[in-house]
Amino acid sequence: MTLGGPEIKRLLAEHGLRPSRALGQNFVADPNTVRRIVRLSGVGEGSQVVEIGAGLGSLTLALAESGARVVAVEVDRGVVPVLREVVADTPVEVVESDALTLDWDDLLGRGGEWALVANLPYNVATPLVVRVLEEAPQVSSLLVMVQREVGERLAAVPGDPAYGAVSVKVAYWTAAAVVGRVPATVFVPRPKVASVLVRLVRRSTPAVPATDVPYERLFQVVRAGFGQRRKMLRRSLAGLVEPEAFAAAGVAPEARAEDLGVEAWGRLARCP
Repeated sequence: MTLGGPEIKRLLAEHGLRPSRALGQNFVADPNTVRRIVRLSGVGEGSQVVEIGAGLGSLTLALAESGARVVAVEVDRGVVPVLREVVADTPVEVVESDALTLDWDDLLGRGGEWALVANLPYNVATPLVVRVLEEAPQVSSLLVMVQREVGERLAAVPGDPAYGAVSVKVAYWTAAAVVGRVPATVFVPRPKVASVLVRLVRRSTPAVPATDVPYERLFQVVRAGFGQRRKMLRRSLAGLVEPEAFAAAGVAPEARAEDLGVEAWGRLARCP
């Protein structure tokens, strides 16, 4: 069982709740959509799943239905009691916490692999995904529903219009792809933007080993390049990368930031 539009509207009315704009709340109100998310995530019996922004529990119920162990994180203290009521007869652990500040080791422990599956609020999607990649190595895969523009940015490759510094950071940690589109009609309330499903699978080792280039050095160079993305790299990286480093890295000094994949950025950042 999961929740459709009538059930969500009933729960909101019974508990005197209104979706919060500040928290970017748009509740999924279509059983087919949440089951599709679960299917695309690949989780099932025996999986350990953390869900961020569980809301009223539409996706939570579908995850529990798959046989996975689910930890559902929700920040809205008004919604949390309703979520607990909805999942009361399932083996779901509900945690009231802000995913942008919680301690991932405390939540997930230090052993075992986890999947993150979530309908992420638009206003926190990018920083949350980056924080999970940087701070929660227990999470080996993510399947997130996000605003289309955000999703395209997360999964972009060199040459894509959406490609930017965040795309490089995602590629450093994972292989990412947009795996589906979601219409606005499946949400309550209906958002003014389209959504996509993005799957991210963590690499066994980062695309640029830290032994070759420290993480902070790499992304200092990446940020500088994209900070002046209309300029040629020899100009945008002046003072950070010496002119002779371009030849050593096999990168044309006339290239622009959107031309380089993560490995090329690594070669460039390796050179002083």
